[in-house]
Amino acid sequence: MTPLPILGQGTWNMGEDPSARAAEVAALRLGLDLGMTLIDTAEMYGEGGAEEVVGEAIAGRRDDVVLVSKVYPHNASRAGVRAACERSLRRLRTDRLDLYLLHWRGGVPLAETLEGFERLRDEGKILAYGVSNFDTDDMVEAAALPGGAAIAANQVLYNLVKRGIEWDLLPWCRERGIPVMAYSPLESRPGEQRALLARPELGEVARRHGVTPAQVALAWLLRQDGVVTIPKAVQPAHVRANRAALDLAPQLTPDDLALLDAGFPPPARRVPLAMR
Repeated sequence: MTPLPILGQGTWNMGEDPSARAAEVAALRLGLDLGMTLIDTAEMYGEGGAEEVVGEAIAGRRDDVVLVSKVYPHNASRAGVRAACERSLRRLRTDRLDLYLLHWRGGVPLAETLEGFERLRDEGKILAYGVSNFDTDDMVEAAALPGGAAIAANQVLYNLVKRGIEWDLLPWCRERGIPVMAYSPLESRPGEQRALLARPELGEVARRHGVTPAQVALAWLLRQDGVVTIPKAVQPAHVRANRAALDLAPQLTPDDLALLDAGFPPPARRVPLAMR
């Protein structure tokens, strides 16, 4: 698989409000114009509504996009994953996905899901496949199965507050060259996000660089080796701010990073995988 861009666009909660559709499409198109060519979506988001938004946004420029979608666990049987993928392709108005992920583990045996992914790849409907919300034990189990060696990404919750994957999952993936896609990079719930962005350590680093706390939090993630970050934005100013975080990332100093580590300590032990 072609290396993933380290900054992309998320679409969680898109496609749920028809009155917001034009703004959502415009935001994704602006992101593409600014070089954020990876778009992450899922059949779960708006029950297909987000995929329809993405399909409209990428019309006429599919070849410029790294397109990622995810399958529900209950649709991840051999036959079910093909049907789900074909539905996603129709909503996305494309003939292929660059990366197709199992959204989380469910009741379908992993071996069956991987077999379905392999068939989709052989048929050209997907170019690569991976998983989401898999902890280290899950990754070890999957990697040992037929087709497991081809797992191309693991999408998990990762941000300054939720750093648990740094204990074992992130090193495990790095050793094997498997990118980790960080969702909810600024937390997922409004109250949690407000609490994160109000932290004094973020505010201090933001003041040093003349940027926002959110941009610092994103820039910190963008510095992490082997990590892809997929923030969601609908307002044009928000899209531009996310893109500017990519330029900020190399400007963070050792003192900045030490302050962030002091305020948001890395894990001192193994902790369960955080999920949205």
